Amino acid sequence: MLVSALLTSVGINSGLCVLFFTLYSILRKQPTNYEVYIPRLIAEGSSKRRSHFNLERLIPSPGWVKRAWKLSEEDLLSTSGLDAVVFMRVITFSLRVFLFAGVIGIFVLLPVNCSGDQLHDIDFADLSNNSLDVFTISNLSSGSKRLWAHFSAVYLVTAFVCYLLYYEYKCITGKRIDFFHSTKPQPHQFTILVRSIPVSAGSSVSESVERFFMEYHPSTYLSHMVVHRSSKLQSLIKDAKKLYKRITHLQSEPNQPQYRHVGFFRHRVDLVDHYGKKLEDIEENMRLERSEVSLATQEVRAAFVSFKSRYGAAVAFHMKQSINPTEWVTELAPEPNDVYWPFFSSSFMRRWLSKIVVIVACILLTILFLIPVLVVQGLTNLNQLEIWFPFLKSILTITFVSQVITGYLPSLILQLFLKIVPPIMEFLSSIQGYICHSDIEKSACNKVLWFTIWNIFFATVFSGSVLYQVSIFLDPKHIPAKLASAVPAQASFFIAYVVTSGWTSTSSELFRIIPLIWSLIQKPFSCCSDEEFEVPSIPYHRDIPRILFFGLLGITYFFLAPLILPFLLVYLCLAYIIYRNQFLNVYAPKYETAGKFWPIVHNSMIFSLVLMQAIAIGLFTLKKLPLASTLIFPLPVLTLLFNEYCRKRFLPNFIAYPAEVLIKRDREDRNDPKMAEFYDNLVAAYQDPALLPIQFSANSDSLNSPLISAAQVRH
Repeated sequence: MLVSALLTSVGINSGLCVLFFTLYSILRKQPTNYEVYIPRLIAEGSSKRRSHFNLERLIPSPGWVKRAWKLSEEDLLSTSGLDAVVFMRVITFSLRVFLFAGVIGIFVLLPVNCSGDQLHDIDFADLSNNSLDVFTISNLSSGSKRLWAHFSAVYLVTAFVCYLLYYEYKCITGKRIDFFHSTKPQPHQFTILVRSIPVSAGSSVSESVERFFMEYHPSTYLSHMVVHRSSKLQSLIKDAKKLYKRITHLQSEPNQPQYRHVGFFRHRVDLVDHYGKKLEDIEENMRLERSEVSLATQEVRAAFVSFKSRYGAAVAFHMKQSINPTEWVTELAPEPNDVYWPFFSSSFMRRWLSKIVVIVACILLTILFLIPVLVVQGLTNLNQLEIWFPFLKSILTITFVSQVITGYLPSLILQLFLKIVPPIMEFLSSIQGYICHSDIEKSACNKVLWFTIWNIFFATVFSGSVLYQVSIFLDPKHIPAKLASAVPAQASFFIAYVVTSGWTSTSSELFRIIPLIWSLIQKPFSCCSDEEFEVPSIPYHRDIPRILFFGLLGITYFFLAPLILPFLLVYLCLAYIIYRNQFLNVYAPKYETAGKFWPIVHNSMIFSLVLMQAIAIGLFTLKKLPLASTLIFPLPVLTLLFNEYCRKRFLPNFIAYPAEVLIKRDREDRNDPKMAEFYDNLVAAYQDPALLPIQFSANSDSLNSPLISAAQVRH
C-alpha cells in the first residue's frame, strides 16, 4: 500500500469523525433525541424535555467534552460501578503502554527503519508515492546491526507491559475489596445456588433442601427459594405486555383507527374491546399456568439458599456437601436482577447438547467468515482484483479510486461483517448453560475476542484456506518463522484497519446511529411522549474485545511497523473521552461483577506479548541475527512465569472473596439495626419475576394474589 492510500483513508475517516462530532453536538440538544443521547439523565430525572424553541440548540458546542474530561474515577465508581471503572482502566492502561512504545517506536525505531535500503530508498520529495513498507522493519537488510535497536525495544516494552499488568491487577484487586466493604449488604453475598438436589420418595425439593441445611448448617442457614419451570408463563407475560401496550396506544391516540373489519363477513370490531378480551384470556391462562407452576411437580431440582452471614454462605459454597460429588452441587449466586431464568427451564441433556451445538456453530461461523476476509485480501491487491474483474481495469487506473479501494474499503468491509459477531456470540453463550447474564456476557466477550484474533489477525496474515491456517499451528517449530515472514507483510493493511475500524467505530458509538434511526422509525408509532423506556447498558462483550484486539495489533507491530502507534493513540484518546461521556449520559449498569472482566484483559495482553516475542524470534532468525534470536528465547518463558504468578496471586480474589474480608464485614453488620429488615427481604429476593403478582386489565384482581404462598418459602 502506498502512503497516498493511507492518507486517503485518514482523510475520509477524519472527515467522518468531525461530521459525527458536529452532528452529535447538535442532535443531543434536541428534545426529541433525549432518549437516544441522554436516556440515563432522563430516567434519573436529571434532565427534562423542553419543547420551546431555542436557537442555542442549533449551534454545536464542545461542553460535553469538558464534562467527560472532568469526571473523576470516584464519581464514575459511585454512578456506574466498578465494572465501568475497570473498563476505563483498560483504556488508560493501553494509553500508557502505547505512549511508552510510541516514544521508542517513533523516535528510535522509525528512523532506523527509514535508514535501511533493503527495499528502496525513501523519496522525501514525493513522500505520498512511497510504499508503507519502507517504514517497516522489512526495509533493514539481513544481518544489519541496526536490528539490535528492535531487540532492545522488545525487551523494554515487555518489561514495561508486565510491570503495568502487575500494577493494574493489584490495584483492581484492592478496588474490588474496597468496593465490597463500601456497598450495602447485597442478597448475593449471603446466597448460594444449589443444584442436583436429591429428592426422596414422598417429599418435595423444598422439603429436601430445608431438611438438609437444617441438619448440616443449623447455625447459619436462613431460608431457601426453590426454582420452578416458568418458561411458558414467561411467554404468556410477554404476550400480555404487548397487548397492553397496543391498548394503551389506541386509548392515548384518538386519531388512530379504533375499528377493524375481520372475518369472512368483514364484521366491524372495536379494537380496544377486541384486544381487551384477548388480554383477559391471556391473563386467565396466566393464572392457570401459575397455579400449575407453583405445584411441586414443576419444581426444578435447584434452589437459592440464603444464610445468616457471608462467611456461612462461603463455607457452604467451598465445601462438598455430599459423599456423591454430583449431588448438592453449589455455586455462588448472582445478583437477583442478574439471574438468567430461562436456564432453569432447560434439562441437563438439553444444556449438554447446547454446548456441542455452540462449538459446532463457532467453527462454522469461523469458516464462513473467511469469505469476507478473502474478499478483503483481494481488494488490497489491485493486480488480483484486475484478474477477478477485468472490466474494472479502466476504473482502477484512476488514482483516487485505487486509493479508496486499497486503503479504505477493505477495513470498512471487515468492520461491517464484524458488527454481527457480538450478538451472535451472545446468543450462543445464552444457550450454553450459564445461570446469569454477567456470565453470558463474559463468555461472549471471550468468544468475540478470540474470534476476532483468529479471523482478522491470523486469517488476514496467512490469507489461505482453513486447512492451511490449521496446518501452520500443527507444526509448532516453524510457527515463529512463518509469523515473521507473514506478519510484517500485512503492516499496511492493519494500519489502515486501525484508522477505519477504530476511529469510525468510536465516533459512531458517540453518534449512536442505529439507536437514532430506530428512534426516528419508532416515534410515529409510540404511545405517548411520557412512555417508559429502558436505559441501555454498555455491551462489554462488544467493546472490550475491540480494545484488546487493537492492543494486540499495537504490541505485535510496534517494532515491526511503528507507524501504527500514532493512529492507535488517536483511537484511544477518542475512546477515553467518548466512553466517559456515554457512562455519564447513556449507559446505566444492570448488574455488577465487581471487575471480573479484568482477568480476560490480563490474559489477552499476555497472549499479545508472547505472540510478539514469537514473531521477534522468527524475524531475527530470518534476518540472520542468530544471537538476538537466541537471547529472545527466555522472554516468552519469563512472560508465562509472570502470568502464572499473577494467576496464583490475584485470580483467587476474582473467584471468591477471602475469609478475612467476609468475617470482617459480618462483624461490622452485627451492630447494624437495618440487618433485620434486610433478612426479611432476603427471604423472597430470588423469587422468579414471572411468579410475582401482576395485573394488566381491570378485571383481573385475582392476579394480585401471591403466586408462592408463605408455606413454600421456608425459614
